[in-house]
Amino acid sequence: MNKKYLFSIFAIFIVMIAGGWFYQKYNQFIPTANAAIHVKNLSQQDITLIRQNTPITEVKVYKSARIVQLMHHDQKIQSYPMRLGFTPQGYKVQEGDGKTPEGQYILDWRNPNSAFYKSLHVSYPNQQDLAQAKRLGVSAGGDIMIHGSATTSQIEKMPSLMNYLPRNDWTWGCIAVRNVDMDEIWKLVDDGTMIRIYP
Repeated sequence: MNKKYLFSIFAIFIVMIAGGWFYQKYNQFIPTANAAIHVKNLSQQDITLIRQNTPITEVKVYKSARIVQLMHHDQKIQSYPMRLGFTPQGYKVQEGDGKTPEGQYILDWRNPNSAFYKSLHVSYPNQQDLAQAKRLGVSAGGDIMIHGSATTSQIEKMPSLMNYLPRNDWTWGCIAVRNVDMDEIWKLVDDGTMIRIYP
């Protein structure tokens, strides 16, 4: 075998190894296909009418379906696809477990300068969460948010990332939506709104 042939085989092998490593490390950030996202985003007039006539009274999060729903009492107003913590199944038990909490909380404050665009804070941990963590001798954690999927600096460089939603779960326990959807949630959901997170 000549040296060029051996070098080519070696180069192909190295590229395959590197490609496999990059895929394993970053595959959760591959974008979801646009055809898989079924959201008819609202105009500013739509948002104004919703706030006047059917204001959002509750946010429902269905972890298994990867859906966030904005509700006016029993009426569904809008739904968004979302992604969860990197180990999504089950109750959040402690800081760093990669789980998104389950239960009833309040969206109690907001951050317009969030690391991930904008965010609404979920009032986790509640007293039950704190008691469970204490029994286990661990920290319950905190800083659970609904937030965007691309940072403000990324958006400044590539505005098309407003529609970016990773294919897989990737957060540390937060609920991540597309930035364009976060804009709607931000305008429609007031501080003090209840959020129920279901398995």
